[in-house]
Amino acid sequence: MSYFLDLDIHNHTVESARKLITSTLKNLPSDVRELNIIHGYHQGTALRDMVRKYSNAKIERKILGLNQGITTFIIKKS
Repeated sequence: MSYFLDLDIHNHTVESARKLITSTLKNLPSDVRELNIIHGYHQGTALRDMVRKYSNAKIERKILGLNQGITTFIIKKS
């Protein structure tokens, strides 16, 4: 049983990262409540900005933690 899942999108383009996030959310196991998107920030902010603006019906809210390289999606209960 999983509660959270990490998804590392380092070295992806903005478009390929968006597709990966969408695919991951589509195939997310029902017991996952948090999806941690590891996007980094030292190599620029394009991925971080895309993740923070990304929207999907499965996302209840986003948490912008102290680590600027990670954004957490809280997943709606099904």
